[in-house]
Amino acid sequence: MQKKVTLVVFSSELDKALAAFNIAIGAASAGMEVSMFFTFWGLDIIKRSEGRIRSQGIMRRMLNRMNRGGSKRLRLSKFHMMGPGTWMMKRLMKDVKFPQIEELMAMAKEMGVKFIACTTSMGIMGIGKEAFIPEVDSFAGVATYLAEAEEAKVNLFI
Repeated sequence: MQKKVTLVVFSSELDKALAAFNIAIGAASAGMEVSMFFTFWGLDIIKRSEGRIRSQGIMRRMLNRMNRGGSKRLRLSKFHMMGPGTWMMKRLMKDVKFPQIEELMAMAKEMGVKFIACTTSMGIMGIGKEAFIPEVDSFAGVATYLAEAEEAKVNLFI
């Protein structure tokens, strides 16, 4: 029976997203079945980087205007320094030939990692399915995550 790994991706910070995808790719490389459940701010990672997000209601429109999302907009959790810190980290990654977040996402998909967007968070934030990248495998709630987690040997919250 194939071992399973689930990751709850709660954060949209670049360093945490890098860690999540690094673990997912490592687990998939080891032959494990991997599911990544993106919820709340973690949804930003799998949002499209281009185009507008349509939402209903003034608060949801304001939230989505302030928090556009997309893998190209992720910032560091520490030392972002209003931009230069994130730029420096990406440059250091490039210098040592460490893949950028978009490359890690593509590698994960090629290895069969499932991307699941949390429908509860989407509803609260007023985000529709059209706001996400096509690589998202499914849109589901916590019951789906729990069913995956119940079968998994490893469950992580990032």
